Amino acid sequence: MRNDEELSGCSLLGAGSTKYPTDYAPEVLETFPNKHPDNEYVVTFNCPEFTSLCPKTGQPDFARIIIRYIPRQRMVESKSLKLYLFSFRNHGDFHEDCVNIIMKDLVKLMEPRYIEVQGIFTPRGGISIHPFANWADDEHTTLRSQRLADALSFDPENKL
Repeated sequence: MRNDEELSGCSLLGAGSTKYPTDYAPEVLETFPNKHPDNEYVVTFNCPEFTSLCPKTGQPDFARIIIRYIPRQRMVESKSLKLYLFSFRNHGDFHEDCVNIIMKDLVKLMEPRYIEVQGIFTPRGGISIHPFANWADDEHTTLRSQRLADALSFDPENKL
């Protein structure tokens, strides 16, 4: 069981009330210690209700965001991640920008061994966009290259 010191960085979880940010808010992200830093394992988050705004028209864009990472010393706390992703709701940026911003914020926060962020945006104007961004430390560059190559053939609808 985790002790109070290990949970000291998790102020949002179990706080009783939740304040939802109305603007892009990377400061809401929180971490906790990885109890298994000697093991390499993958953590996957699936956010099927991501929303952002088109920076030109202000129209909403909807996506499924998938985050996979191999932790090092720190891990992102899931409620803070939910609030962070929610903070994009009024944020105007292109799909590719959102995915890269999310990845860079999480790299800065956790310093993982490896991380990837994939956006599966719903079609607008007859076109769907599926940006993929990844980052790796020096020991995982082969994985980074392999996953990037895999992303080039990704077909969420199995029609290509």
